[in-house]
Amino acid sequence: MNVQVFVRSVALILTAFVVAGCATIGGGGSAETGMLSKTITVDGVERTYVVYVPPAYDPSERWPVVMFLHGAGERGDDGVDQSTVGIGPAIEANPERFPCIVVMPQCPKNIMWTARYDEINGALDATLAEFNIDRSRMYLTGLSMGGYGTFMYGADNVDKYAAMAPICGGGRITDAAKLANVPMWVFHGDADPVVTPDKSRTMVEAIKAAGGDIQYTEYPGVGHNSWDNAYGDPELMSWMLSQTK
Repeated sequence: MNVQVFVRSVALILTAFVVAGCATIGGGGSAETGMLSKTITVDGVERTYVVYVPPAYDPSERWPVVMFLHGAGERGDDGVDQSTVGIGPAIEANPERFPCIVVMPQCPKNIMWTARYDEINGALDATLAEFNIDRSRMYLTGLSMGGYGTFMYGADNVDKYAAMAPICGGGRITDAAKLANVPMWVFHGDADPVVTPDKSRTMVEAIKAAGGDIQYTEYPGVGHNSWDNAYGDPELMSWMLSQTK
């Protein structure tokens, strides 16, 4: 092992100790809490994802779970970047707003979420096996590329999720009827030059026309980064966690 690899390994170990706490359980046991690094194998390759476990986690109780899909800029194989933009910083700023397990898989570079369903479902299945999850309270959200993923992967998995929140993304109009079967809250900035707001507006109108329970928030003067506004809004998680399947 060269010096750089050794130093990086030590840094990752120290980081794990810093972010992981310990929740005392009524039966006398304990469970790690905080931002935890986990691995699954996808197509024969080990992939790292992050799971946020709230400080109050008690495995004797059932907990809601949120699946978060990151944007194109966080793609890779470091297993960390996906927790540094979007929902991760929102949790760090206001952990009391996130009384839930949050799963953050990482999409490989140069690949879209629509080609990585195994990555998403693998991380979800592993979380369901490890933690005591309330399967009637599973949620899906994502930003930019992950906003597209929320619309598209979400349409193919409406049976799994009790609510969805796509941020600055877009989708397929042909999925409107399927998405009308799940409550949705969509967010976008009206000055977004990367994914223009008409992408969200079109999906919202199509889902409304299909009879969907959908609300739309568009931020005046906000560019592509509408996720800080959305995840920073205490109403989003309150609304999401109130939905049941």
